[in-house]
Amino acid sequence: MIRVLIVEDEERLRKVLKLYLEKEGFIVEEAEDGEEALEKFSENIYDILVLDVMLPKRDGWSTLRQIRKTSDVPVIMLTARGEEEDKIFGFELGVDDYVVKPASPREIVARIKAILKRVSRKSIEMTEDFVVDKAAREVYIMGEKVELTPKEFDLLLYLYERPNIALSREQILNAVWGYDFFGDLRTVDTHIKNLREKLGDFREYIETVRGVGYKFEVKK
Repeated sequence: MIRVLIVEDEERLRKVLKLYLEKEGFIVEEAEDGEEALEKFSENIYDILVLDVMLPKRDGWSTLRQIRKTSDVPVIMLTARGEEEDKIFGFELGVDDYVVKPASPREIVARIKAILKRVSRKSIEMTEDFVVDKAAREVYIMGEKVELTPKEFDLLLYLYERPNIALSREQILNAVWGYDFFGDLRTVDTHIKNLREKLGDFREYIETVRGVGYKFEVKK
């Protein structure tokens, strides 16, 4: 299932867009401002973000800069301005598409689908011998497919999309299993152990951070 985060302070647009996306089968979450967006992004896995420029607390540009420090997740910017300079600025920050308001929800949904189609043709490659295909939810080591459970894949992807960041067990548990999961932090340790075993020689990419949790670091 494709997960979308809509970051928009205009409630009507946010709700209508969510309705359209859910009709297309997407899982949709909402944020009213940049601070809430960053909080949700740090705790969940999303396939694409729809991000308004003019937001309370933290604007869209500042929010995008922070996101790009740890992730290359596709982002569509929504803005009331359509000047060329603004668009160029957005693309330099890593925007994948740029929609000038007012825009119909159908147009935004179409743009989301187009971006996801492009992304699905690409694999996330850590090295030529270790490939994570996000769209297919598959991992290949030395050309051989690694059999992972859905949760093991989610766990690997969550760590991978936040490289060199020490993540606590609680953060990982909430993001991968959800806040309503009935279990303890040992669940994370057990899945990390199983994941390392399946990664073989690449197990060292997942480092233990003493007193905190884990982080993903590609060895040079």
